[in-house]
Amino acid sequence: MMPAPIHVITVEREYGSHGAEFAHDLAAHLGWRLLDSELVYAAAKVAGVEPEQAAKLDEHLDPWYYRYGKVFWHDSVYSATNISDDKIFDSHRMGELVRQEILEAAASGEKCVLVGRGAACALAGHPGCFHVFVYATMKAKREWFIQHFPQHAQHADQHLAAYDKRRAAAIRQFYQQEWNCRSMYHLQINSAIGIEAMMAAVEGAAGVRAGCEDTVTR
Repeated sequence: MMPAPIHVITVEREYGSHGAEFAHDLAAHLGWRLLDSELVYAAAKVAGVEPEQAAKLDEHLDPWYYRYGKVFWHDSVYSATNISDDKIFDSHRMGELVRQEILEAAASGEKCVLVGRGAACALAGHPGCFHVFVYATMKAKREWFIQHFPQHAQHADQHLAAYDKRRAAAIRQFYQQEWNCRSMYHLQINSAIGIEAMMAAVEGAAGVRAGCEDTVTR
């Protein structure tokens, strides 16, 4: 059986690895639709909240005390006031809405590049999807962080580690999957090789080409 042509590329990334920039450049290079912050805006629209509120919950996990208390609220306050889960906007609801946007984007058949937010987990095993993980050395990530946040340069390593830890915890909670599990990705790339080489690697491995009507089957 011939594999399905690739029409969705997901890009997961370590914080500070230039993964998001790569995904943006890849989408522009291929002429594909980019879904990054667009996923957040779409989730906010469905939930009827401001994008800024949704952004605060993006790739985050609700605090333990909130999750612990929610168990009791379901038995008392929620049931008494008849408030359903889809009326409550928290990190879990945000994750559900983003996953729905990811699944709908893949099902549409439109060629797109999806950035983070557990897209590789949501689309694991889906035909026509190619999953990429971008990483970098700690030195490279530290230099990126200091360039963008010089006021926090002294604690660069702590901030870098904390951001990825939060991202991993959110994906683990929502998908029961380790965020950086190697078996989940078709290709892992060290961003030290540069954006052009990264795009060439993805084009070759996924069998896609800029400006082509159909992707090449692998």
